Amino acid sequence: MSDIKVFRVTPAGVAELPTKSASIEKSLQTLFEKNLEALLGVRFLATEYSTGKVHGGRIDTLGIDENGCPVIIEYKRAVNENVINQGLFYLDWLLDHRKEFQWLVMETLGAETAKAVEWSAPRLLCIAGDFTNYDQHAVKQINRNIELIRYRHCGDDLLLLELVNATTATVAARTPTTTPTDLADAPIKAPVSKPTGANQYQSQFIDYRLAQASQPIKDLYEALKAFLLGLGDDVQFKQLQFYFAFKRIKNFACVEVYPQAGKVTVFLKVDPKTVTLEPGFTRDVSKIGHFGTGDLEITLSTMADLDRATPLLVRSYEES
Repeated sequence: MSDIKVFRVTPAGVAELPTKSASIEKSLQTLFEKNLEALLGVRFLATEYSTGKVHGGRIDTLGIDENGCPVIIEYKRAVNENVINQGLFYLDWLLDHRKEFQWLVMETLGAETAKAVEWSAPRLLCIAGDFTNYDQHAVKQINRNIELIRYRHCGDDLLLLELVNATTATVAARTPTTTPTDLADAPIKAPVSKPTGANQYQSQFIDYRLAQASQPIKDLYEALKAFLLGLGDDVQFKQLQFYFAFKRIKNFACVEVYPQAGKVTVFLKVDPKTVTLEPGFTRDVSKIGHFGTGDLEITLSTMADLDRATPLLVRSYEES
């Protein structure tokens, strides 16, 4: 069981808030679906989505996350319910029905979002009042993107979410069939909404850029990666087509590598208006198209830049 305790601090002292799970799980599902983007960084697509007569199932909640990845959300209604296996069944169904999913995205969020669906990292989120040790052990053995999220109602108006466990699928690298000479030179640009169209390099695009970087830039990236992963046990690393994403329940840092320019850029979820911007180091990109999420861009060229950036990296982590 969860050992988290929540207290309300007042001038008179502290008082523990009793925590409880929802008595009616449908009310929990409704609460999540109405606030999906704020709670999980996921855009809502459908509820109780039917997988057809052959499969005979219904996906509790279907969505797409801030990286463009498909998301299946299942709510565990009983301690002994095998929601992980059920979710894996739906995940396999989803991968076999990509066109159907993209059609749903197009009808709900538009054609541009549908074209930009990121199939390299579909996710399964299992939400419950608690998980058993067997649940947590099981997800470690499965090569899929699975997250166990525990919830608790605290008092009458507070909801606590805790990332209990998360696994990231390991995908074997595939070599691009061609390698244009200007791939490392061209800047990555995108509309604010997200990139459009499929890219022939898939997740290897960002890998290629990193491979072309000088050793000091590779070292800088590895130092940045180690720092971000070291911020907490709940940090997850995702390699996508055009950037590396670091997330808790939601993204807090997105990283790109520019080998020819000799720099690494990081996009953080920090309000640029709260930061003293320094030309060449920090920039407000809230109205500038870019891949990844976050309105504050940091440019790193040296280890000294990384040292300067650490307070902002920590802040983005803590606020996400």
